[in-house]
Amino acid sequence: MRKAIVLCLLSAVLGGLAAYGWQHTPLMGSPSSAEDATNNAPATNLLTPDEQVNVYVYRQVNRSVVNINTRGLSGDKFLMFEIVSEGEGSGTVIDRTGHVLTNYHVVEGAREIRVTLYDGKAYAARLVGGDPNTDVAVLKIDAPAETLFPVIFGSSTDLLVGQRVFVIGNPFGLERTLAIGIISSLNRSLPGRHGRRSLRSIIQIDAAINPGNSGGPLLDSRAKMIGMNTAIASKTGESAGVGFAIPVNTIARVVPQLIRHGRVRRADSGIARVFQIDRGLLILTLVPGGPAERAGLHGPRIETRQKRQGPFITEQKMVNLAAADMIVAVDGRPTKTADEFLEAVEAKQPGDQIVITVIRNGRQKQVPLRLDAAK
Repeated sequence: MRKAIVLCLLSAVLGGLAAYGWQHTPLMGSPSSAEDATNNAPATNLLTPDEQVNVYVYRQVNRSVVNINTRGLSGDKFLMFEIVSEGEGSGTVIDRTGHVLTNYHVVEGAREIRVTLYDGKAYAARLVGGDPNTDVAVLKIDAPAETLFPVIFGSSTDLLVGQRVFVIGNPFGLERTLAIGIISSLNRSLPGRHGRRSLRSIIQIDAAINPGNSGGPLLDSRAKMIGMNTAIASKTGESAGVGFAIPVNTIARVVPQLIRHGRVRRADSGIARVFQIDRGLLILTLVPGGPAERAGLHGPRIETRQKRQGPFITEQKMVNLAAADMIVAVDGRPTKTADEFLEAVEAKQPGDQIVITVIRNGRQKQVPLRLDAAK
């Protein structure tokens, strides 16, 4: 009799749950057996819409994110006190042939690079190419194609402040960790490392970026890559809610050249040095025979002046800066800093023509200039 009562009660409870619509349904996507236990998540109707998006982004991309370990030497070889230095960062698989994207500063100076995939297998990597001016590098590993899950590139053209973003990386060596935040600002500039020129058009985010996150992907809510995490603003080396990422449009422009040539082949104007003043950029040095000189642009003029000292007359050479052209625009776009000028030039290809607007003898002049390839 008791057994019958217990069975009746169990049947009633299960029937009541069914009446309320409880059912075990899988999450979006079909998890691989190789994915970690975090993918064995509860039913989607037990998650909020925001949580469903979070889980979806992680499950779509986590297998694309790799851990990068480097070994190098620091010190002075001549004085025989070199020591082994180690580093760690993140990277992203970008194709099934084994190319991995990361920051240039993650692998700079490394003599040994190892890439660990989502399945825990590690591979020796070689540097295919790097570009310190954009902090982008491409590595190559010899891993089976079926173990490589390339990320999908999105676009950084129409990003908005307040848009939700996702960071996956390896902070403090903790593999494939997800952090969530928003875009805090756009078009930031960061000072270049080791005296290099500034990084421009940088995305600022508030998602937690910590040591080891560098080189990992910044993602939108559709699980597409919109940037690569590169730096944090912190005095302690840990996240302070201000992180920065290189926009994916910059990456998409640089990576094919790194794979093909090992470096970025940039256009060159033949203007070697400029001096920034309030009104524009004063040309100081032209490359002899370069595009700017061929186009008729002027640098400072060397003038010889005579000076009488008693019965003697001496000659002195003077630099007349007033004779130099002052750049104020490129292709009609105002240009006030050296970085803005370089950005305008390097957005073009060798052989392209630009129009430089200069002030010469107090008058504005348009000078067409055919770009060469930078050496």
